[in-house]
Amino acid sequence: MKSLALISLALVFTGSAIAAPARTPEQIAEAALRAAPVWDGHNDAPEQIRDRRENILAGFDFADTLDTKTEAKAAMQTDLDRLRQGVRQTIEQIDVVKRLVAANPGQLQLATSSAEVERAWKAGRIASLIGIEGGGSIGGSLAVLRQMHALGARYMTLTHSKTLAWADSATDAPKHDGLTDFGRDVVREMQRIGMLVDLSHVSEATMLDVFEVARAPVIFSHSSARAVDGHPRNVPDSALDRLKGNGGIVMVTAVSGFVSPEAREWNAAKAGEEARLKSLNPGSPDAVKVGLDAWIAAHPKPVATLAQLAEHIDYIAKRIGVDHVGIGGDFDGTSELPQGFDDVADYPALFAELARRGYSQADLEKIASRNMMRVMRAAEAYAAAHRNDPPIENKAFTTAKQP
Repeated sequence: MKSLALISLALVFTGSAIAAPARTPEQIAEAALRAAPVWDGHNDAPEQIRDRRENILAGFDFADTLDTKTEAKAAMQTDLDRLRQGVRQTIEQIDVVKRLVAANPGQLQLATSSAEVERAWKAGRIASLIGIEGGGSIGGSLAVLRQMHALGARYMTLTHSKTLAWADSATDAPKHDGLTDFGRDVVREMQRIGMLVDLSHVSEATMLDVFEVARAPVIFSHSSARAVDGHPRNVPDSALDRLKGNGGIVMVTAVSGFVSPEAREWNAAKAGEEARLKSLNPGSPDAVKVGLDAWIAAHPKPVATLAQLAEHIDYIAKRIGVDHVGIGGDFDGTSELPQGFDDVADYPALFAELARRGYSQADLEKIASRNMMRVMRAAEAYAAAHRNDPPIENKAFTTAKQP
């Protein structure tokens, strides 16, 4: 997280105290972030290392990744400088995170508990937690789920972009009207062992089914408000209202199509035009590209703004309370971000915008990390209370018969 310059305000005494000057939004944001560093619910830097470097860290400088730009890919959005200014592939990615932490011991610290997060902050290090994006990683096995937890994973997104054999995704055809019985057992077992249940990417029916089963707070690691932008990846009011009673948190994400209705409509129009061009030009990808480039030139993409991102936070805070809002930027998981929120160095700009909207320093500290700390502690307390419960068992499944 990039720090703003610290401005000290002195009280001058001439017989009576003179009130300190009113703080600017930037100063309120700075004070909040110094007291409560940002706890970002979703950062895809490990995925970028896999895609760009095939998980090879030799020669990789995480201090500054601005030089990672190629003809095919923009530069990474995460590195140590800007942070100061986040079934084989999953295990490989856990290994990458652990090696990345080991390679940067002065600045990163692996955290598997709220207490370890707090220790990292006090030591001046960036706490690094491991999350699994997509329940397909457990291969239909609660035993694998438990072993992922043993390796350090502390949350799992129940689905990714595709519906699983036990849970419906928000962006795929539903098959189960939410969760199957096995899916309910996944939620129960996650909470028994202290792994946070993440509802980003899942369908509305899946969200509501989880709330029927969950006994500890859940998270949306990177989603925004559907009432502000109707993308199915965002959280509908029905789920927001249930989340308040559950004690969970929505970590508002910055993906442009989830933030800006105009950007979402543009994406849909572009996809429609591309489909039309492919239908008119079968077997001629060059013609499709020329036509699509011409369409884009004639229809510039709307730019999502920092103000629109703040509107999602406003909506959730007003509907269910500021205690249920956090930040899940999805940096290095998207190339489409609001103007002025380009990488992990730009958190202070968002918090200054919120301060301008009237959020107090205490509110900003909650949004930055105190809300997430509360949620993690509650999940840990539930797991501690149920540590003597027997593991939930399910029959072993072949690859062809996974739930």
